[in-house]
Amino acid sequence: WLDNKSEYAFSTYLADAAAMLARVTAPAAGTWLERLRGGPPPPMIDWVGTSMGGLIGMFLAAKRNAPIRRLVLNDVGAFIPWGALIRMKGSITRGLRFSNLKEVEAYVRKVCESFGRLSDEQWKHLAIHSVAQEEKGDYVLRYDPAIGEGYHGNIDSEMPIGPNVLRGVDLWNIWGRLKCPTLVLRGAKSEVLTASTLKEMRERRPETVSVEFKGVGHVPALMSADQIAPVRQFLLQR
Repeated sequence: WLDNKSEYAFSTYLADAAAMLARVTAPAAGTWLERLRGGPPPPMIDWVGTSMGGLIGMFLAAKRNAPIRRLVLNDVGAFIPWGALIRMKGSITRGLRFSNLKEVEAYVRKVCESFGRLSDEQWKHLAIHSVAQEEKGDYVLRYDPAIGEGYHGNIDSEMPIGPNVLRGVDLWNIWGRLKCPTLVLRGAKSEVLTASTLKEMRERRPETVSVEFKGVGHVPALMSADQIAPVRQFLLQR
């Protein structure tokens, strides 16, 4: 957890992700023949990002010579209405304690209802990995309670100001700079990635692949076979 709670911001996450990306895609030494020919080709990665993770992927992929081969955006896109962001910020709770995992699962089922229909086993999995157990036996959510302090309701310093700034976060400029093949997943009930935004994303970049999941809001959990299949198919393409 960060000592300076103001560092819980998009700019921090983007910088950390960029550093990680630079590290894992650092050119290998290569064979003597490859070095003679100018070195081995730089490593490439595929980026699957959910919500803010997708935004980070967009920013990284928009950079010149980005080492991202394929990009998957899970229920996030080139425009995010302020109302959706405010509701997400309101869902960040602090100080909650649970006596047992049954209480945790009941809480997770409520706050993640928009994930859609999941099996009991999947809900249990989400519950277990959403909390940490303290020495006295109680369970607490597995994130810094102060994370909401850095969850900006306004445009972060890394966010460009677009013509639609009064309505939401406008990232159309970033979207237009992407060159890599992109798959966009959308929950049919999502307020974060609206149907109209996805439609315009495809109009601006017709090569974009998109899949919509019925009965799901923000976000598709990518735990069921029908949600995993299109991602797998997309990433296995050369």
